[in-house]
Amino acid sequence: MRFPRPALVLVTDAGRLRGRAIEDVVREAVLGGVDAVQLRDKDCTHTALLGLAARVRDAIAGRALFVVNSDIDAAFVLRADCVHLPEGGASIAAARARLGDTILVSRAVHSIDAAVRAERDGADLVQVGTVFPSASHPNGAAIGTEGVRAVCDAVTVPVIAIGGITAANAGDVIRAGAAGVAVISAILDAGDPRAAAAELRGAIDAVFAAGA
Repeated sequence: MRFPRPALVLVTDAGRLRGRAIEDVVREAVLGGVDAVQLRDKDCTHTALLGLAARVRDAIAGRALFVVNSDIDAAFVLRADCVHLPEGGASIAAARARLGDTILVSRAVHSIDAAVRAERDGADLVQVGTVFPSASHPNGAAIGTEGVRAVCDAVTVPVIAIGGITAANAGDVIRAGAAGVAVISAILDAGDPRAAAAELRGAIDAVFAAGA
């Protein structure tokens, strides 16, 4: 299995749903062009996460990759397409031991050294940030597109960029070499998640097709 390219990843955040059901938002976003949904809920217990994840997986209905954040056991039980590990989280070796080679392993990184280490340890892809100042990480140092370019030049695995990415700047991130972008507020804060996803999709596809 390979991660789509250029990838548009929706990272979920229960605090931004504003009363909407997560499965409804996810379904609309996928219809708009999201091709991977990363389920992230730091406040969920393992049991609660399994129930939430099942709803999200059903909403995706095989039209996008299903990524579970952090919880390796949940990724195994739910037969997720990918597990995303925080930079300081479980080891890639532990994920491989539990999941085998059929589930992709992604690692969050915040530096060139961390990206190189993740690739050496066997990550299938890395997610780098924070690219631009973002509401999710207001105090995080922004690496900008040059930081993305530096990471892309240092590794051969796909690099997904995250942090403050919108339809207005997504193309710049792809031009810097990223294989895709991951967003939270650009879709979840929108009144119409499908339209927001479609705008992002168009922005990254246009640059990628032009040979970024």
